[in-house]
Amino acid sequence: MRNIVIFASGNGTNAQRLIEHFRDRKDVRIALLVSDNPQAFALRRAKQAGVETMVVKRSQLGTEEFIGELKSRGIGLIVLAGFLGLIPKALIEAFPRRIVNLHPALLPKFGGKGMYGRHVHEAVLAAGERESGITIHLIDEHYDQGVMLLQAATEVLPGDTPESLAERIHALEYECLPLCIDSLVPGIEDL
Repeated sequence: MRNIVIFASGNGTNAQRLIEHFRDRKDVRIALLVSDNPQAFALRRAKQAGVETMVVKRSQLGTEEFIGELKSRGIGLIVLAGFLGLIPKALIEAFPRRIVNLHPALLPKFGGKGMYGRHVHEAVLAAGERESGITIHLIDEHYDQGVMLLQAATEVLPGDTPESLAERIHALEYECLPLCIDSLVPGIEDL
């Protein structure tokens, strides 16, 4: 059995999509949801789906104790689905090429510290972009960099607001993230 952990800081709609997508699989499962926000609705979504949860401080992410906990659970892939913290180098080195991030823009544009959620959509609209989208990528020690796995785009429409653009971006996320993660499953070490 291959085990995936989701890191989420907020509402957890993408986490829920992943949990639902992998629910009845025999080869892979969402084994854990980790949050740095004890109030994150993602925690409730995971608990309601029977997925174990853990709240950690960002300062703990690179510790031997936390990394050891993930390894003892046989975690083969980490998915950042709405997780706002920078992942420490120690965690990246412990899980090389096995940490995937979802970003709500077409990187390299509109990435970096502070570029998440509504902030991204406001920046896209302010720049007069004709399209926006999502990027799913392997992470490195910098915000929103690393090897791209998938990009999907949607048109920016006249009269778009951050909310209307966000709706279309969320639709892309809900469709593409489970499929992209599914494509990585054969390469996840069976720990």
